[in-house]
Amino acid sequence: MRTWIKIIIALALIGFIAAILLYIFLYNKPHPDFEKAEAAYTLAATDLYKNFTANKTEAGGKYNGKVIEVNGKIAKVEAKDSLTICVFVFEQGMFGDQGVRCTMLPSYKERAVKIQPGSEVRVKGYCTGFNDTDVILEKCSIIK
Repeated sequence: MRTWIKIIIALALIGFIAAILLYIFLYNKPHPDFEKAEAAYTLAATDLYKNFTANKTEAGGKYNGKVIEVNGKIAKVEAKDSLTICVFVFEQGMFGDQGVRCTMLPSYKERAVKIQPGSEVRVKGYCTGFNDTDVILEKCSIIK
């Protein structure tokens, strides 16, 4: 009877230690700094858009989940509340402009709002995919 109690106490102690280690290393993990991250790919925004429209699956496997640096002419900047989106427009679709949408980091809001349409800009961000109209880059910073 006493050996069963010792085994149960030992297993409970191992479980408790495992839970603490999981909390420390998994939930306390720092967030990646996309502003300082090295870009996996550098290309023109038109090329990125063409890659996704030509073959969504292949381009998704190559670019999704990676930091990408794109350059091109900004068509417009959309600023609503704390959200700022720089848009590279390449086509007009049924639902409006289609191209590359870059959601800016809050620290780049003021710089992004000052960008004039037609200006050549270099933007780095985390690619989250293609929604059949736009390539989405999040947590973007202006390189210029």
